[in-house]
Amino acid sequence: MISLSNLLSILLAVTMELSLSACGPGEPSQPAAEEPAPPAQTQETPEEPAGDAAANLTVTAGTENYRGFLLDNVLHAPEGDIHYHIHIPDSYDGSEPYALYLTLPGYEGLYFQGVGQNLYSEDFAFESLEYNDHMIVAAPQLGDWGETSAEQTIALTEYLLEAYNIDPDQVYANGYSGGGETMSRVLGMRPDLFTAYLHCSSQWDGSYEPVAEARVPVYLVVGEGDEYYGAGPTREAYDQLRALYQEAGLSEEEIGRLLVLDIKDADYFRAGGAPNQHGGGNLFARDPEIMGWLFAQR
Repeated sequence: MISLSNLLSILLAVTMELSLSACGPGEPSQPAAEEPAPPAQTQETPEEPAGDAAANLTVTAGTENYRGFLLDNVLHAPEGDIHYHIHIPDSYDGSEPYALYLTLPGYEGLYFQGVGQNLYSEDFAFESLEYNDHMIVAAPQLGDWGETSAEQTIALTEYLLEAYNIDPDQVYANGYSGGGETMSRVLGMRPDLFTAYLHCSSQWDGSYEPVAEARVPVYLVVGEGDEYYGAGPTREAYDQLRALYQEAGLSEEEIGRLLVLDIKDADYFRAGGAPNQHGGGNLFARDPEIMGWLFAQR
């Protein structure tokens, strides 16, 4: 007969064996420790531009040079891949601030027309070098002249302002034909980025009020008989900006410093050997009165 003490010992041994089996081979029979909570997950969000936005973007540098410009650099930005050509003077070493000039092309210079077509067909980038040898010149080659291209132009401008030592009081731009449509959008969105703007043979698609509030000097030039736009949209842009300055109480002298309307007659284009007035807008790049006005602004 099994004694009560032996029976208790057997029951205790069976209980311990069952407990060990439930833990699995080689696992200790210990209460499961509470696992530490996983570290909080942080969602990556784009940082606000604060002087280091350029460090967060990458550029694939071009490999071909044309008349002092490195062709087809690509800024990989949230707004998409932005193709641009750039001229950096040999004297630039970052020790002193340089001016910056952006030139946006017409239809023939858009990216799908072929790499470098904006430089092959327009003179603004090259002629600008005659006015300031301490100036970086960028010639974006965009895909159209709508909202996306405007946002890409802003992104490229912000990048260049941070990647290079740029004098914020010498940031210039021009837009020719469709490029003027894009740059007018840019001016309406971020007038604070630019010192002065040259609007050539185009129409104004952007907002007027921010430009007037920021007091950005604007020179508007077009042929009287421009075959694509006519002179009407340019006159309308001038009238809109002028009215805003008058409402703000600016004097005629003050308005004259901020706003210029230049309607060229047929003789201007004939004298320059241009076959038509719209394509003849390239003559504006070689006109010292027009380009001289742009780069004299501070």
